[in-house]
Amino acid sequence: MARTRLATAAAAATLVLCATSAASAATVSPDAKPAPAAPATAGAPANCGYTKAVPADKFQGIPVFDAAKAAKPYHATLRTSQGAVTFQALTAAAPCTTFSFRFLADHHYYDDTHCHRLTTQGIFVLQCGDPTGTGSGGPGYSFNDENLTGATYPAGTVAMANAGPNTNGSQFFFVWKDTKLPPAYTPFGRVTGGLDVLQKIAAGGEDDQNGAGDGFPTLPVNIHGVRISNH
Repeated sequence: MARTRLATAAAAATLVLCATSAASAATVSPDAKPAPAAPATAGAPANCGYTKAVPADKFQGIPVFDAAKAAKPYHATLRTSQGAVTFQALTAAAPCTTFSFRFLADHHYYDDTHCHRLTTQGIFVLQCGDPTGTGSGGPGYSFNDENLTGATYPAGTVAMANAGPNTNGSQFFFVWKDTKLPPAYTPFGRVTGGLDVLQKIAAGGEDDQNGAGDGFPTLPVNIHGVRISNH
């Protein structure tokens, strides 16, 4: 099962953020090439490309895009064991991604899951969204990238982890400190409350299981549930 990775700042061309690839069955490395997928248009793509894929952990079906529902603004609040984190969904800029996140949240996909990766050197992110807690889990479908033109990743960004172009699934990451990454990870949210919670988690450190400054958070981050609020 593929693991979605982010690259370090020192090697920005080989992003090493481990997110799950729901579309590829091979382990992702800097040289690995994911299976071809339909091109995505930044901003508001006409084709989300929701496609059945493996793995399918806690499978809840495949979203059927509804443009009217996707356009509705919302905030998502993640209730975690370390405190609540709220973000504004960028529904206009990333409608396919925010629609998918809401679909999974509405189906309680993220309930009782763990944020399995914290990075404290090079890139500064907390990665979540894998029910298996291994970095190799996924929702049973993949979809296209969007909102990548000119994308940056300042503190408070919420973006998708992936295993290559158009391999988004369920895994996402919070940026807890300004981070330099190539525009390869769909930004779909902006933290409006709880950045201090993310920074507290980061200050607690990680276990270096993936290398120095990269591992499982020392402070356990369990997502008890996600509340969607329309605004």
